[in-house]
Amino acid sequence: MKKNDPYAALRYKEFNTFLVLRFAMVFAWAMQFIITEWQVYSLTKDPLSLGIIGLMEIIPAISMALFAGHIVDQNEKKGLLLKCILGFSIISLGLFLLTWPPFISGYSTKIVLYAIYFMVFLGGLVRAFLGPTIFSLLALIVPKKVYPNAATWSSSVWQISSVLGPAVAGFSINWIGVHGSMCIVLGFSVFALALLTQIETKPILNPKIGEPMMQSLKEGVKFVYTNKMILGSLSLDMVAVLFGGAVALLPIFAQDILKVGPEGFGVLRAAPAVGAFMMMFISAYVPLNKNAGMKLLVSIFLFGICMIVFGLSTIFWLSVFALFLSGVVDGVSMVIRQTILQLKTPDHMRGRVAAVNSIFVGSSNELGAFESGLTAKLFGTVRAVVFGGSMTLIIVLATGIFAPKFRKLDLQKDIEEHENQ
Repeated sequence: MKKNDPYAALRYKEFNTFLVLRFAMVFAWAMQFIITEWQVYSLTKDPLSLGIIGLMEIIPAISMALFAGHIVDQNEKKGLLLKCILGFSIISLGLFLLTWPPFISGYSTKIVLYAIYFMVFLGGLVRAFLGPTIFSLLALIVPKKVYPNAATWSSSVWQISSVLGPAVAGFSINWIGVHGSMCIVLGFSVFALALLTQIETKPILNPKIGEPMMQSLKEGVKFVYTNKMILGSLSLDMVAVLFGGAVALLPIFAQDILKVGPEGFGVLRAAPAVGAFMMMFISAYVPLNKNAGMKLLVSIFLFGICMIVFGLSTIFWLSVFALFLSGVVDGVSMVIRQTILQLKTPDHMRGRVAAVNSIFVGSSNELGAFESGLTAKLFGTVRAVVFGGSMTLIIVLATGIFAPKFRKLDLQKDIEEHENQ
């Protein structure tokens, strides 16, 4: 492998298939979440209803996460991923029917709303298993010497698809309606199933097959807690998403504040995707490993500033620019965090560490949506976003001051050790 080869991981055929599969699943999931938000807000015109969507997904995602991590470490990953994609497809089909006027014409708005919440709840169950499974499968597809490069590409694809999906949802709602948009989501889930057939079954690397569940869970939580670099990176990213994320309130900004309608909503959602797309190529060519701790702190600090600017802006293109920059710096944060996790997690514990990661970060998207919806209901939409961004700045500054070891984190030594293996 060439030193600093930006395409090292892409030279493995299965990894390319994995990236396309991951893009399809994250794109479909993100698109589905935004379509659901738009539909629910259109039915209720209540900001709190957007928060409830997040709450319905976070309850099962958090409560089942550690159990899911144990199951992932004890079983073959491809088979588990197949079950996750099938579960998502069934949920997508349910939401497809719940947005089809002939199907729901005989039901009241309240019944339809509760049925949507139930589907989102089931999605949280699937999500609890999906994240740890994908994280563990990645480490089985490429050799250790290209983990950092694979983490960069995988993180970048996640970042792009997680923002591009909602952006496309905004445009498709305007062009073909909510029901037609859900049909696109269903199509992507079927496409992901087809891609999975191109990945071979992988061995189970856990030497403790049959280990009692409680002992397994205790070991996983203890590992994350005692590894301060992993714990610090997860905590910081959780704070940024929990307090700094304003994406759950974008339907309100688009409809009531900026008054730009579905097309403007699509542009707002696309702005972070463009920033993340640029960061994918930059981080592949310019590694972020040196002074990774400081870079992570600065990126999350700038993310908080972007959210404050977005919250205060009443000018559409200034709002778009703030979201674009948030995508850039969020991409930096994600690449560094995923590199830390891949480099510092043993193979036999990847499922459990990824499960803890999903509690800290993955589920904080939905908890952040609930927090944003609740604070918007109590204090107003603009104040909610500014408050969240301000809290992000305060916590990042406190971490930088009181955690000097994390601030001085440098991943270059770990990377050199893996390259020599």
